[in-house]
Amino acid sequence: MEELLLSRRSFLETALLTAPLVVATESQSMAPALAKPLPVRLSCNLYSFNEPLTKGQMTLEEVLVFCANLGFAAVDPTGYYFPNYPTLPDDAYVYQIKRRAFRLGLDISGTGVRNDFTLPDSNRRKAEVELVRKWLGFASKVGAPVLRIFAGTGKKLSSSYNREEVQKWVVDAIGECTTYAAQQGVMLVLQNHADFIRTADDVLGVIRQVNSDWLAVNLDIGSFKIGDPYAQIAQVAPYAATWQIKENLFVDGQEVATDLTKIMQIVGQSDYRGYLPIETLGKGDPKTKVSAFYEKVKKAVEAVG
Repeated sequence: MEELLLSRRSFLETALLTAPLVVATESQSMAPALAKPLPVRLSCNLYSFNEPLTKGQMTLEEVLVFCANLGFAAVDPTGYYFPNYPTLPDDAYVYQIKRRAFRLGLDISGTGVRNDFTLPDSNRRKAEVELVRKWLGFASKVGAPVLRIFAGTGKKLSSSYNREEVQKWVVDAIGECTTYAAQQGVMLVLQNHADFIRTADDVLGVIRQVNSDWLAVNLDIGSFKIGDPYAQIAQVAPYAATWQIKENLFVDGQEVATDLTKIMQIVGQSDYRGYLPIETLGKGDPKTKVSAFYEKVKKAVEAVG
């Protein structure tokens, strides 16, 4: 046995001495390997469970377990599913949910608030900015990289206010919020919601006027209700930091089933890398609806590649 070990040692020493020495140049050692685009991952926007969550039929933790078991990589819980909204929840509860998601293998892909920057009263708008500021801190604590916000409904405006004036309110308020966003390391994402913002040009107009690295788009495919939604989705897609994929969208104002293949092609062409939150609406058991739509979106993602 001793002779065999000596023989093996002798062979290894000879091989090391005679092997050619390969020295990588600095450029070779530092050059990254060519990477393929990461596949998108599916998240569940928890508005899909709005009724059971708001009626106490399911707890937030129970929804997390369902989403994890179904196969989602992440969840997107809006702020009003936490106790006492719009008051911030206790840190202990926030960290409990964060820990539960982590243990289930779920990321928190985003969260959101209800806000309205189209209110005519400047003091009310300041209060809305403060609301967003507070919930940016919450997003940071819960581990959400983005906070969804709205421009506003525009419902309380009289004919004495023109669109340019109201848009300035919106731009100024969001601009102020981006300062807080940078401090918390959380991006603001403006959702098109068929309210003050109705078209691709509307949402991009605000994005370009604010002109902040901390502002992007939450692309809601079901809220372009004028004209061709696919053309508008493609127009906005390069500015999206997150999405809302819905079962239906509106073609010239008529609600039709979403062509998921076409949507995934737009996602791919925009070079988007990140989460695609899905959201189901309407009547029916959300567990059944979410399960069915999850499978459809998953197949579309796989088919497009």
